[in-house]
Amino acid sequence: MFSRSCHYALQAVLYITLHGGKGKAVKIKDISESQDIPVHFLGKILQILVKHKVLASIKGPNGGFIMGVNSKDISLFEIVGIIDGHDIFDQCGIGFKSCSDEHPCPVHNEFKDVKAKIKTLLESKTIAELCEDVKNGKSVVSFAQA
Repeated sequence: MFSRSCHYALQAVLYITLHGGKGKAVKIKDISESQDIPVHFLGKILQILVKHKVLASIKGPNGGFIMGVNSKDISLFEIVGIIDGHDIFDQCGIGFKSCSDEHPCPVHNEFKDVKAKIKTLLESKTIAELCEDVKNGKSVVSFAQA
């Protein structure tokens, strides 16, 4: 449902939140290696997040990326919107252009319910909540070199 860029953005923000903090910048190389993401591709994604003030970029020898907003104040839905846009929640599950409530495709009603549940989940979960679940052992993230 989401693009590779969106997945990488979510993973990078989680990594930065878990490994940064208190002014400690996370290097792009560390994120890239931990998630096996090409550095150049990741750099473009991170710059989009900087442009939208989700992240801040620190220059210099101790530079890297830090959160630009409090992780309690950013939902997964917001990050998805920045990278993929929110129109994915309005698209047909099969890909028809004319699918609507008035002219539904064969999976329209069921897919509409699924999209609504996913949207509610993404709106309700903040980056801080996900990181707290990881720290408390309720969930796991697979960072190769974390």
